[in-house]
Amino acid sequence: MNIIAIIPARMGSSRYPGKPLALIHGTPMVGHVAFRTAMSGILSDTYVATCDEIIENYCRDAGLKCVMTGDHHVRCSTRTAEALLKIEEQTGKKVDTVVMVQGDEPMITPDMIDAAVKPMLDDPSINVVNLMAEMETVEEFEDPNEVKVVVDCHNDALYFSREPIPSRKKGADKVPMRKQVCIIPFRRDYLIRFNEMREMPLEIYESVDMMRILEHGEKVRMVPTDKRTFSVDTPEDLARVTRLMEGDTLMQEYGK
Repeated sequence: MNIIAIIPARMGSSRYPGKPLALIHGTPMVGHVAFRTAMSGILSDTYVATCDEIIENYCRDAGLKCVMTGDHHVRCSTRTAEALLKIEEQTGKKVDTVVMVQGDEPMITPDMIDAAVKPMLDDPSINVVNLMAEMETVEEFEDPNEVKVVVDCHNDALYFSREPIPSRKKGADKVPMRKQVCIIPFRRDYLIRFNEMREMPLEIYESVDMMRILEHGEKVRMVPTDKRTFSVDTPEDLARVTRLMEGDTLMQEYGK
């Protein structure tokens, strides 16, 4: 199986411009994501996909593989698909599965990559997987930057939202508080098809790409992880992640 990871990254984030190169213990955030992703033994290769020369230059200097893409992409999935096709052209090898890893997840671990891909190796009917993690605080549950998910008894997603779901307003003392972790394996052809699907209203309202799949009546398999991770959407998030990564053992292997 030819399984690759692609990390889409751009400097022009609306919420936090320049965040891919924001330093965490001396290493740019996108570097943390790429180095940690590449430690997964299930992957054939790892690439950063960007439209920014400054990110390309960093990757070259750091010994990371990088693919330049157009600057027209609004969604990570279309940037990932363009990079995928370029990688296949450059290598002469067709990819079986592409793992899209968001460039603002600097706390990921290689076993999270392995866990996300495993259901697709076990079941050929699964076309796309997301990781999900438990949230420990109501504050995190109510943070609109965190994408919440509810699942059925098979761990297939029922709904994604930036609102806190399921509702706590009916007096329930405790509800499942789960968030999407943006390590998303796609089967190669399904990623292409996903980008050809018509955008759907709930996807737009919620600003969650995976809702497109659900609105078209298809499945997103969710895989629980007990890893404690935080994405970086604001400078405050960066400060929190920097604090939490102090003494991180993986970082000691590459952050030199």
